[in-house]
Amino acid sequence: MAGINRRDFTKLTFGAVLATGLAAPAIVKARTPINMILNWRYQGPQSWFFLAQDRGYFEEEGIAVTMDQGSGSGAAVTQVAGGAYDVGFGDINALTQLRAQRDEDTPLGVYMLYNRPPFTVGVLSSSDIHTPQDLEGRLLGGAPNDGALRLFPAFASITELDTSTIDITNFQPNLREQMLRSGQVDGVFGFVNTIRFSALLSGMNPDEDIRFIRYGDYGMDLYSNALIASRALINDHPEAVRGLVRAVNRGLIDTLADPDAGIAAVAQREPLIDREVEKMRLMATLRDEMSHPEIADIGIGDISPQRFAEAIDIVVAANDLPRSPDVGEVFSRDFLPPEDERVRDLG
Repeated sequence: MAGINRRDFTKLTFGAVLATGLAAPAIVKARTPINMILNWRYQGPQSWFFLAQDRGYFEEEGIAVTMDQGSGSGAAVTQVAGGAYDVGFGDINALTQLRAQRDEDTPLGVYMLYNRPPFTVGVLSSSDIHTPQDLEGRLLGGAPNDGALRLFPAFASITELDTSTIDITNFQPNLREQMLRSGQVDGVFGFVNTIRFSALLSGMNPDEDIRFIRYGDYGMDLYSNALIASRALINDHPEAVRGLVRAVNRGLIDTLADPDAGIAAVAQREPLIDREVEKMRLMATLRDEMSHPEIADIGIGDISPQRFAEAIDIVVAANDLPRSPDVGEVFSRDFLPPEDERVRDLG
């Protein structure tokens, strides 16, 4: 070591470490945390979220997503708007109502999944209720945050129902099919496939026992559930929002390729699910709630601006809201995957 002082020796040693690739561990960039609220408890039509998580798609995008079960599509919107969650899978019509009544920034839809209206009033097939007008003078019920219940004023306006003759009671979501089956209410609010498969799990035959009065059959051509993101997340971490959408889009593609893998991912979160029923629920959701003809042109995730504007006007007029928000105040197309990566055929 003659002729080499301590400082020179330190330099040489550090240089040797670098040269042999034995430098200090590389700094791992922290992933952006995203807290997400789902529309409902864990079920088949959430497969794409769980596959995206299990297959590392969120991690690849530099995000760490925590998902909680929800209590309704409308509730997901208010929970994101209130700051409890960064992202929700919620009803875009509830977001329209919120935006129409607030001047300050509200969350934005960033990825549309349910492009056909699933909203309905379910009644017993044995009843004499066949049309919306037959609901007059009846007792209806639903969970307070149910999307169909929140949109009932719009449905009543379009179908010219006299709502002064209709009584509505609230109850917990898990009581819905029991309340209908026992005759404690004449009709229940909900998504068609939520009611259908919950009834199936309760021992009913929904195809024989339940008749659906669907909002979409009476001029309410609405969008429904979308990924919605808080303005704070959009403003502070726009790339995280893009990454989330890309990852969920990949999860959807994987679900379509292998529905059983999607159901297995749900079962990892909720082992007590009936896998056969949840697969049926998943396939029915793809068929009934995500298959609007427009997806052949624009793909799942996107919207038709003209159709969306008309949907906004329906919600605003029927609820006597103070104004009609512009499309861009409710939904942003800035975070969508490229057109060639969007699903255009559900098979």
